[in-house]
Amino acid sequence: MQAPSGNQAIASSPNSRIQELGIVLPEPPTPLGAYVESSDAGNLLFLSGMLPVLNRKLALSGRLGENLSVKDGQEAARIAALNALAVAKKHLGDLDRLKKLIKLTVLIATTEQFTDHAIVSDGASNLFVQIFGQDAGHVRLVYGVQSLPIGAPLIVDVIFEIEPKEVRQ
Repeated sequence: MQAPSGNQAIASSPNSRIQELGIVLPEPPTPLGAYVESSDAGNLLFLSGMLPVLNRKLALSGRLGENLSVKDGQEAARIAALNALAVAKKHLGDLDRLKKLIKLTVLIATTEQFTDHAIVSDGASNLFVQIFGQDAGHVRLVYGVQSLPIGAPLIVDVIFEIEPKEVRQ
């Protein structure tokens, strides 16, 4: 499969793909309340909703259709997706245990008139496609909401399929 630039093949592991794309993962965010950022069950890794936080502060705040553009929303979705990968790495110890993204849910703080939810959510989806490849695919649910915690413009919620941890004898 060709990389998004069209001139390099995508490597076979998430770590390699992230390196090839020149992506530097942020520090994993910390919970805003009484919960954990990640939990696995069987071959699934569930993450708490990821905000577009960088250096423990919102990278963007507000509502789409009010003070944020579609492009701002796409960037917020990408940042939140990067935070999801950072949390997954912290939980698993190695991103190469990620097999694929199973489900992506994006909640977007919008005005009533805003209708470009899918385009905004592509900011996260496109990043995951770059890392896992087009063939891996993922299902997605996107919807608008009135408000989100700490004034965030969106929340990204993900479920990954993971390789089981090797059992040592």
